[in-house]
Amino acid sequence: MSNSNNKNSFAVFGLLFGALCWGIIWYPYRLMAEAGISGVASSFYTYCIAAAIAGIYFCKHWRGLLTQPKSIFWLSLAAGWTNLSYVLAVIDGEVMRVMLLFYLSPLWTLLLARFWLKEPITQIGFISIVIALIGAYIMLAGPLGEMTRYLPVPRNTAEWLALSSGMGFSLTNVITRKSSHLSLRAKSFAVWFGVIGVALVFSPILEGEFLMPSFFSVYHWLVMGLIALLLMAATLLVQFGLTQLTAIRASVLFLFELVVAAIASYYLAHEAMTLNEWIGGSLIVMGALIAALNHKE
Repeated sequence: MSNSNNKNSFAVFGLLFGALCWGIIWYPYRLMAEAGISGVASSFYTYCIAAAIAGIYFCKHWRGLLTQPKSIFWLSLAAGWTNLSYVLAVIDGEVMRVMLLFYLSPLWTLLLARFWLKEPITQIGFISIVIALIGAYIMLAGPLGEMTRYLPVPRNTAEWLALSSGMGFSLTNVITRKSSHLSLRAKSFAVWFGVIGVALVFSPILEGEFLMPSFFSVYHWLVMGLIALLLMAATLLVQFGLTQLTAIRASVLFLFELVVAAIASYYLAHEAMTLNEWIGGSLIVMGALIAALNHKE
């Protein structure tokens, strides 16, 4: 019993640490963007560094690399898009709007867990979905007096990316939960190589010319190295947490990221939320909390 409690406690810590990292990691990515380095390029190189460091550290465990099951490909693809689209969204969009759209993910997780993991959706679950959708409507519809003027949808590319990233995160959670046969190391490497692969695919589309390593200064490499270390630690801890906890509970623990992002965006980017964003965002968080607190383990 004690060992199980320790595992659960460490799993909770891992998810909270990951939420902390992702709540502040947008800032160094923005610094890179201001220096003329796109989110695609900085994501590619930071994940390459993370994968290289982890590859050296886990060099004794490469033996089964080519015998992984097919599910690792889908995990890699989902996680790759989740992380890349998130970075692109927080670089160009308003941090808290991006975060709140991303955190519709418990809604998508609830639906995916129902159809894939066969976890039942209770009446409370349906209520949580309705509350989250109402929150999204209020947030996206603009100032309270203008709600009927246009269809409440994401208003720019960054917000569409944030929405798709949340969907990808839900899919990643469910695949991770489903793929209990994969080791923690395999899942972590799937995430890193997933981002590298997706970034390579989208680089010609979003950037044109790919930035070569010689383009970067020592300062750039130091910033990317710091990001890579955070990513490596966060990925390993988060993958452990996702393996030990249910998909819905994990999504809720990640809500801590909103608190970190709200404080960081206010002090670092001088961004403040409007009234409708506060109301809508609160309903999104409420819906996520209801979904988790009433979810049966």
